[in-house]
Amino acid sequence: MLSRLTDILVCPVCGCGVQIEDKILCCLGGKHKFDVAKEGYVNLAVGHVPGGDSKEAIAARTSFLEKEYYAPAAQALQSAVQEYLPKGGVLIDAGCGQGWYTNRLAEQGYRTVGFDLSKFGCARAAKSASAKKIEKAAYAVASVYSMPVFDACADGVVNIFAPCAQSEYARVLKPGGYLFLLGAGQRHLMGLKQALYSDVYENTERADLPDTFKHVQTKKVSFEITVQGQEEIQALFSMTPYYWRTSLADKEKLSALDSLTTEVDMLLYVYRK
Repeated sequence: MLSRLTDILVCPVCGCGVQIEDKILCCLGGKHKFDVAKEGYVNLAVGHVPGGDSKEAIAARTSFLEKEYYAPAAQALQSAVQEYLPKGGVLIDAGCGQGWYTNRLAEQGYRTVGFDLSKFGCARAAKSASAKKIEKAAYAVASVYSMPVFDACADGVVNIFAPCAQSEYARVLKPGGYLFLLGAGQRHLMGLKQALYSDVYENTERADLPDTFKHVQTKKVSFEITVQGQEEIQALFSMTPYYWRTSLADKEKLSALDSLTTEVDMLLYVYRK
């Protein structure tokens, strides 16, 4: 709920602190106001072109994740956060999407705020948090490169398959705060790629790992899943970058499948400011 996190949020226009007044987020300077949507999130993406995932993409991703295919990845992330951060600490999910991971972290006792440029993602995340009575989660539309929070306000930042904005993370993290990055390993979704393409290559290491933080740990998170039915297969496919650069002929190969078994290979990086 936004009211539980107004002490770290700032007005994206003037940088003042904020408060909630009758379902409106108001800056303490008295000049700027932002309506809280019926789902419980607020749009603070001032000066940014609307973007992020579409309503359809968020719906497909939510459908897939709620089948618990990626539960081992969520559990690995939760364990890492619990190892390094005290309960009750402030945790920012930079690029939270539909909040599937974020809400799980909030349920563990962290004061969690998720930012994403997709208003559909934030709406879905806030609605889910409300339905599950998760009071320590809040959501706002904003760029991960310019998050509307005070300097040095967060104990941790989570980045899950999102661009690594390390200078912004350095700004918002407290001294000694932790950054958790979860992304694709070399063989991530190899079975999906083999179903699509004739020539398949392993993924290269991500090029945007932070170089101004201290590396603490890298953990491999690897498991196998079998995705059943066309709806779920297409939902998984739509979550990947291959969805946008695969030919129609190759996409048709996927349409012929009733089930898909694939390796899930992720890397969980932990860094300290």
